[in-house]
Amino acid sequence: MNMEIKKTITIGATTKYPLTILRLGYGTMQLTGDYVWGEPKNRREALQILKSAIANGIKFLDTADYYGEDVTNRLIFEALFPYPDDLVVCTKVGVTRKPDKSWRTFDKPENLRKSIDKNLKTLKREQIQLVHFRVMPGTATPLEESLDALFAIQREGKILHVGVSNVSAEELEKAMTIGRIASVENAFGYGQRTSFKKYNSNYRGMQEVMSICEKNGIPMIPFWSLQNSFHKNDDKISVMANKYHATPAQINLAWLLHYNQMLLPIPGTSKLEHFEENIRAVDISLKAEDMKWLG
Repeated sequence: MNMEIKKTITIGATTKYPLTILRLGYGTMQLTGDYVWGEPKNRREALQILKSAIANGIKFLDTADYYGEDVTNRLIFEALFPYPDDLVVCTKVGVTRKPDKSWRTFDKPENLRKSIDKNLKTLKREQIQLVHFRVMPGTATPLEESLDALFAIQREGKILHVGVSNVSAEELEKAMTIGRIASVENAFGYGQRTSFKKYNSNYRGMQEVMSICEKNGIPMIPFWSLQNSFHKNDDKISVMANKYHATPAQINLAWLLHYNQMLLPIPGTSKLEHFEENIRAVDISLKAEDMKWLG
């Protein structure tokens, strides 16, 4: 029996300003140059991907001013302005980049305000619908201090919804006592469940966070959802791809869409061909026995 999946998801469902979108977004990080820095290798293709996303019903774009830096924001503006009324642009703050391409913590209240203003200016928006606070391991800034600053900026009208990113279960529970958390953006995917610790020492407890999100009706936006999908670490994905005449990436995304209705995958790519493959994952209807066999 084929499993029914919800095709849409709502961010801020219990607020005055809910955002209902297709349960597949697009992460823009790979539109930059090498090491998430500089201009895209193929600018025309990057712009075409963004335009194709909107044409195919995708209304959720994930970006950050430290991608590039500020490259993806500028590409979004160039490709899509004036924006469709129902387009949701989600950005992240808490990090900055240095000319040596290093990633640095940028999470003090004054830093966060600078980041928000920079995003607004580059995107040419008066308000950002969703801002994720990216928690950097080892930061000296208390979580309360950073989130209090973001909620203050929200009250000013510059942010519609506040979320968190790269959080542990403990950090998420603490964040929920500080203010209304609209969404969580964490690493999550089929190929990561057993092997992610090996690839990233900053593993944040994927399933524990997912459980809290599910219990509280908070959408979870998985990044790196295709991590390991092209590695031969699990032949089951290949078997399922053959069964459905699909690519391994499509089966990975279909697994996410079936695994939990609160998941909003945002697969990223710099290739139009791969982008068009990824969006077709929403049309793959896995069976209950498929999901049980995959685990």
